Amino acid sequence: MKYIDEYRNQELIKVVSDKIHDITTRKISIMEICGGQTHTILKYNLEEFLPDKITLIHGPGCPVCVTPVDFIDKAIELAMRKDVLLTSYGDMLRVPGSTKDLLSARANGADIRMVYSPLDSVIIAKDNPEKKVIFFAVGFETTAPANARAVLEAEKFNLNNYFMICSHMLVPPAIETLLSNAQIKLHGILAAGHVCTVMGLNEYEILSEKYHIPIVATGFEPLDIMNATYMTVKQIEEKRCEVENQYSRTVTVEGNTKAKEIINKVFINEDREWRGIGIMKNSGLRLRDEYKKYDALMNFDFKINEKIDKGICIAGEILQGLKKPDICSSFGNNCKPEHPLGAPMVSSEGACAAYYRYRRIDN
Repeated sequence: MKYIDEYRNQELIKVVSDKIHDITTRKISIMEICGGQTHTILKYNLEEFLPDKITLIHGPGCPVCVTPVDFIDKAIELAMRKDVLLTSYGDMLRVPGSTKDLLSARANGADIRMVYSPLDSVIIAKDNPEKKVIFFAVGFETTAPANARAVLEAEKFNLNNYFMICSHMLVPPAIETLLSNAQIKLHGILAAGHVCTVMGLNEYEILSEKYHIPIVATGFEPLDIMNATYMTVKQIEEKRCEVENQYSRTVTVEGNTKAKEIINKVFINEDREWRGIGIMKNSGLRLRDEYKKYDALMNFDFKINEKIDKGICIAGEILQGLKKPDICSSFGNNCKPEHPLGAPMVSSEGACAAYYRYRRIDN
């Protein structure tokens, strides 16, 4: 197929749906890892095409949603300094910290600017030598190569006023944590195709073998997700546990070797807290010691503030696939995109935002 419309063709989706119905004999729970896939599932109502025995569970596939509260609080604290100019992607501005968000800080006078690329922040640092320019870097492995390149560009220009808050998260350690949780009953996983495009499939081979679970690298269009669901169900019914590649138009086994090289050159793994989930071993990236002069968390002093737990928000359980957004008592009431209690309602990839947009029932 050559055109995007073919991947949204309802007749083709129905053909795959019929194949899934034909082979399904047992109850099956499949988790899609990426929030972009969650939005596709809800937007195109794909669950209606599946047998009742199949349950799709939404995973923690939104880097904005799992950014630690502590990082947001520190970003806000830095942004309020007169000599600091903070840059970030737009969806980070409204993610709540302990007491407020970056948008509120900007309303109170902080110099916070939305950028579309980490290289924009390097240019801003070049053009504003009197300011300490701090880029709030978030994302999974997908955005890590561009952020690594920004660090190398800052080094090339010998910038002493460019810094980064590095909140990169790694997907395979998160999958392993979920598979290790006895509360979460999964029979298959739809892996995020864009992450696999960068990193390849080798890490997933290890997880599939260790936890005896099918993992299918999956695209983001409706037909992608239906085909990947069929591939997953087929493995389960045939009692196989393998890594398969539905998204072969972009994903290869080895991934993007150049992208992985630049990630490994600039970053190193570390234990990282995921908002709502907790600390996961080797699940984050930080700047290597060779580039620590660009690490904002190492080069600035911070006040110690106690985190405020938003007790009525069940974002943590949603991010782990234990609960779905629409069972939350706050959903659509005192938690809406314009006034979010938790990050999954803020991000364009968040599960709560997807449910609010596509599943909300107005009273």
